[in-house]
Amino acid sequence: MSDARPRILFVADAVTLAHVARPAALARGLDPERFAVVFACDPRYAGLIADLPCPAHPISSQATQRFLRAAARGHRLYDTETLRAYLREDLALLDAVRPAAVVGDHRLSLTVSARLRGIPYLAIHNAYWSPWADAATPVPDLPLTRRLGLPLAQPLFDRVWPLAAAWHSWPLNRLRRDHGLAALGWDWRRPYTEADHTLYADAEELIPTPGRPVTHRYLGPIAWSPAVPLPPWWDELPADRPLIYVSLGSSGDPAVLAKVLEALADLPVTVVATRAGRDLPGTSPPNARLLDYAPGEALCRRAELVIGNGGSMGVYQALAAGKPVLGIAAHMDQQLSMHHVEKAGVGLRLRTDRLDAMQIRVAVQRLLDDAAMRQRAREMARAIAAYDPVQRLSAILEEVAGRA
Repeated sequence: MSDARPRILFVADAVTLAHVARPAALARGLDPERFAVVFACDPRYAGLIADLPCPAHPISSQATQRFLRAAARGHRLYDTETLRAYLREDLALLDAVRPAAVVGDHRLSLTVSARLRGIPYLAIHNAYWSPWADAATPVPDLPLTRRLGLPLAQPLFDRVWPLAAAWHSWPLNRLRRDHGLAALGWDWRRPYTEADHTLYADAEELIPTPGRPVTHRYLGPIAWSPAVPLPPWWDELPADRPLIYVSLGSSGDPAVLAKVLEALADLPVTVVATRAGRDLPGTSPPNARLLDYAPGEALCRRAELVIGNGGSMGVYQALAAGKPVLGIAAHMDQQLSMHHVEKAGVGLRLRTDRLDAMQIRVAVQRLLDDAAMRQRAREMARAIAAYDPVQRLSAILEEVAGRA
């Protein structure tokens, strides 16, 4: 292999597993004869990237619990000091690696650092954050919704959101101004997705963005599943009743998972659930099998439906297998994801702040019985299968690195 290969730097902000899994899957898939790949990530997910066939650089990300706590309370996800610390690390990393292009997942500081070094910046985001997507802003699970109830909280949130979006945008705009770059306005979606090339890890059939610029492109859903074997009891699962796969993700609330298991305990179904290494309150019911982690793609193929937290990677894992989704959503990212799932008629959304056992049972029964919804999920699977994210990224990198 020649040293003339363009060097591509992937930078993951490890605030959640998804933001590491997506760039890791892409980095692993790129042809090593065409690209020299370098990966940078916080060591907290070192196990995830241990088998990457490329050099890895440790960088810092804010603590996952701090990030999730901010999302749950409606606080800023990144304050100015955090972004400044990120920028210092970015610049040192870019100077050490000297890439032809940098691909970031949720590393917002790259919108400054890459420009300061004159390096093309490609940002992986979800299309529901695009300024050209459906402008719906479902109110997340906040203290406001629990006190006032959804009928009052949503209209109030709609009025407040433009101010809240500006408040969220301020730290990144401040960082840009500090370094001589123009501010990006006060609609949070624009600073959040700004890049030389914004790459949607989505299917356009699920989340369209009419009127988007040519620099905004669809990679397609990026598949990832932990490299764990099927459980020893896999072949013993009953074949005479529906299998429901429950995975609330690495950020899921154990209390919500316990409530789901309780709600399904009396139904004629088999439940396989992942708990991401955390203890659950109470005991699991007889019809449930618990795993710390599972090969999600295999479980989705076998399941009749999938219950998750509404996050994008879990949603696409289910839809790629042609299975409808029940998303129990909390923060804004999950609410936006499930808004589009419901709009496309391939799943249902429940809210963590209004959750009870009866809601869960009714939603599950509807998903099991709704033949039209299940057909739409199968059609979405065919649309998803037409995407090749690695091939699409490779073509964009060839174009960008050639110009560089």
